[in-house]
Amino acid sequence: MTQKNKGTEPIATEIRCAGGWQAADDRCVLAYDARFLRRKRLQTAQGQGFLVDLAQTVSLNHGDAFVLNTGALVEVVAAKEALIEITGPDLLRLAWHIGNRHAPCQIAPERLLVQHEKVMADMLEKLGATLHMVEEPFSPEGGAYGMGRTHGHAH
Repeated sequence: MTQKNKGTEPIATEIRCAGGWQAADDRCVLAYDARFLRRKRLQTAQGQGFLVDLAQTVSLNHGDAFVLNTGALVEVVAAKEALIEITGPDLLRLAWHIGNRHAPCQIAPERLLVQHEKVMADMLEKLGATLHMVEEPFSPEGGAYGMGRTHGHAH
């Protein structure tokens, strides 16, 4: 599906990484899945539409910014999402099982976070995990070799 630029909307062809810019003009709140893109029409928090047209698909992080052809910067904000918070005495083992399913996982010393999915929740409960449903931004670990998200097993 082709995304069309509606008239004179600004276009973003460049991204600045978190910490590499200052003073955003607006922000764009995006869930984890929506932060993986190459070409897409988005809308800022103030209601301004713009077209993202990047040379390659990128995985955006909270705090990155779109550089519009107008010179404006639009901050990427990670949206709150329905997640499963995983705790328990054996987080390393639980993380291994999550990774074995190739599911994105946010890792912290005291907990793991995964996207809310019934099959995943059932598996984790059977493995002895304590689960809590939470709503917060999701920023899972990047793919292997520090290259953001991965696409299956082909490297």
